Amino acid sequence: MIHDTPKGHPKGLYVLFATEMWERFNYYGMRAILVLFMTKALLFDKAFASNLYGSYTGLAYLTPLIGGFVADRYWGNRRSIVTGGLLMALGELLMFACASLYQSNADVSAFLFFSGLGFMIAGNGFFKPNISSMVGQLYPAGDKRLDAAYTIFYMGINTGGALGPFICGYVGDTGNPVDFKWAFLAAAIAMLLGVLVFILLRDKYVRDPEGVLLGMKPERTGNELSPVLVYLALLVFSGICVGLIYIDARVYSYLSYLLLAAVLGIAYMIFSDKNLTVVEKKKMSVIFIVAFFVVFFWSAFEQAGASLTFFAEENTKRDLGFFTVPASWFSSLNSVFVVTFAPVLAWLWIKLGRREPSAPTKMALGLMLLAIGYYVIAIGVDNVGNGIKVSMMWLIGMYAFHTWGELCLSPIGLSLVNKLAPLKFASLLMAVWFLANAGANVLSGKLSSLYPDGTKTTVFFGYEMHNLHEFFMLFVFMAGAASIILFFLTKWLQRMMNAA
Repeated sequence: MIHDTPKGHPKGLYVLFATEMWERFNYYGMRAILVLFMTKALLFDKAFASNLYGSYTGLAYLTPLIGGFVADRYWGNRRSIVTGGLLMALGELLMFACASLYQSNADVSAFLFFSGLGFMIAGNGFFKPNISSMVGQLYPAGDKRLDAAYTIFYMGINTGGALGPFICGYVGDTGNPVDFKWAFLAAAIAMLLGVLVFILLRDKYVRDPEGVLLGMKPERTGNELSPVLVYLALLVFSGICVGLIYIDARVYSYLSYLLLAAVLGIAYMIFSDKNLTVVEKKKMSVIFIVAFFVVFFWSAFEQAGASLTFFAEENTKRDLGFFTVPASWFSSLNSVFVVTFAPVLAWLWIKLGRREPSAPTKMALGLMLLAIGYYVIAIGVDNVGNGIKVSMMWLIGMYAFHTWGELCLSPIGLSLVNKLAPLKFASLLMAVWFLANAGANVLSGKLSSLYPDGTKTTVFFGYEMHNLHEFFMLFVFMAGAASIILFFLTKWLQRMMNAA
């Protein structure tokens, strides 16, 4: 049994911190070089690479719904975290093999590429929903240290998010496509380190305040499934993920329709429940409305792994004279800025006291900051001729505004869902939040596929884009309009949130 001082934090928090840090290193490191690998090594065109990026990140937000269900009913958190981590590491090793063979055996390389993405999607489904839910279980009910604990854990996420693109970019994004394999290998090693930390330290430290092991299998009656069947099912699930991303990329783009059907299905399931009061339905309506606006935020924000990577690669001055900054390094900026500014914003909300804005107002502000960020970069490329590169300060400035927007919207939204959801629908309504993120990522890929290359005109709902200025202004209009509408709705949403 572990005894911690009341002022300090349980040592289990730091075990979870390290495990999550290495997993985020793996995810963001791989994401930073994915579209570059697709366009420079596999020679996919930008539109196809963008759509595939959107499908991959969209499915990565969908599978946690399945992984969370399996953990709650059958496996427990511990087993799910280890299984998910190993599947992701295997996915990265498949990508390493793909990047090693793409020149000599294109067919095998293509098979390994889609298999690698599929295994990472499956692994993410088991890992993502389980580790963060264990943080709260380390503390007794009502413990005042819990908010600080989640802040420390959030720092772990962003430490990994900063280190991943930095190291994977350094070893893989060298200007020679042959080197991309080292980025995938670095990401695989990071994931295995995370799993190893968790396996070695979980029994000793990841325990509740009474010293009972956390994340064990739920107690169930009846016969247990044999391990052979379990791992066979796991292999089938991973195979399905491979098939899902291949079909969406190569055969028919179905993912956005599937997500819409899922949201409508959940809405029908919840609002047709006759046991719910009018007040509960009003509060849940707020979650659905806010989730709709969140799609506009993340679809623009997630350009970081797609069109903004193309921009960093082709249109940004990165040569410092003594060193050329890899394009993938710019993906680290968001995490670096989160670590820098999160304490400032937390202090600001406390300082404002009773004048602190409501949750919908903060989210509208987040959308506006995102629009300002895109306006900054739109100014930077205005009237710049084809082939002319601009200062990296435009990109750095844009990422700063995007991070301020994220800090106003992301933690606030998660907290809002937890506050407004009735207990019996808490998991389903968190699923709505994840589905909004998944839909935003799919849309993000579709928007990135409109990236103008100077030779063709792209069109989005009648809006024509001939150059980068017009492309970035699309996000200014989109996020700006969503922000203004949400600002007008805030009073109405507050009344619904506070209905009694």
